[in-house]
Amino acid sequence: MIRVFGAGLAWIGLHGTAALAVSIFIGLALPALSTFLRPYLTLAVFCLLTLAFLRVDKNAIRLRLRRPALLVAALVWMMLGAPLLTWLAIEASGLAVLGPDVVLALFISTAAPPVMAAPAFIYLLGLDATLSLALSVAALIVTPLTAPFIGELMLGPSLPLSVGGLAVQLSLLLSGAFLVSAAFRKLAGAERLSRSSLHISGLNVLLLLFFAIAAMDGVALSFLQKPVFTLGLTALTFVLALLQIGLTLLVFAPASREDAYAIAHTCGTRNMGLMVAAFGGTLPEFTWLWFAVGQFPIYMLPMLLKPFVRVFCRLNSKSVT
Repeated sequence: MIRVFGAGLAWIGLHGTAALAVSIFIGLALPALSTFLRPYLTLAVFCLLTLAFLRVDKNAIRLRLRRPALLVAALVWMMLGAPLLTWLAIEASGLAVLGPDVVLALFISTAAPPVMAAPAFIYLLGLDATLSLALSVAALIVTPLTAPFIGELMLGPSLPLSVGGLAVQLSLLLSGAFLVSAAFRKLAGAERLSRSSLHISGLNVLLLLFFAIAAMDGVALSFLQKPVFTLGLTALTFVLALLQIGLTLLVFAPASREDAYAIAHTCGTRNMGLMVAAFGGTLPEFTWLWFAVGQFPIYMLPMLLKPFVRVFCRLNSKSVT
């Protein structure tokens, strides 16, 4: 039985990543299951973080750290530049009058680190994922410092947690996941982990499926009761993700096209689930709906942008599968 389960995990790890977009539609089709799984969303985030740390390729990160200028610039832009630009846009446009729920939605969409699946998405697009991996890990590390600062600027007293409380919650999630992964790494050993890479990938896909279904709680009902509003909100999450990708491409135009796109796509796929977990899994209704439909661009843009990436990075058709 264990052998069959292991083989199943390996198969999912080999074939499941490209089909992750299906998981959000499963959540829409099974709303009762989404409601049941929602209380466990924080646990799913913690497990995903643990697997992310477990899979970190130290050698790949070391290669990027030999020439750190681009990595540091990308980190500063992603974790400070983009969210500060969002704050300035909110102040200049008067969006704050729409209420703290709207500002909170923009906060979690721009101040969160990238999803740890970002390097996998970059790889699926036929690009080198080492820069995305190094950037994702670095962003996770600095999030307890940058996110509370941005949250105080954007929301002030409307921030669901105090600045200190948010920093502590993020630190506990990240340090806890790192320690658990370190324990697993020591118990299993590097050789066994290497042999089990497909099994770990399969488990990661299952956890992403679990997370996506839990995140869809209330979305199906919203589509039924307020279809135009929900579709419009979904479209806005795509616009924000594409804006972050487009602006980042402009900022990093001097870099190689592959590096520029790797940074841009990583910047456009924010780990809003980490922020939700830090807030204890509870958000105002509007912000939760934004977070939920915000999973659509994260899971779907890698497929939708393949033709653009092929032209922009001058890849041949065989490079992008």
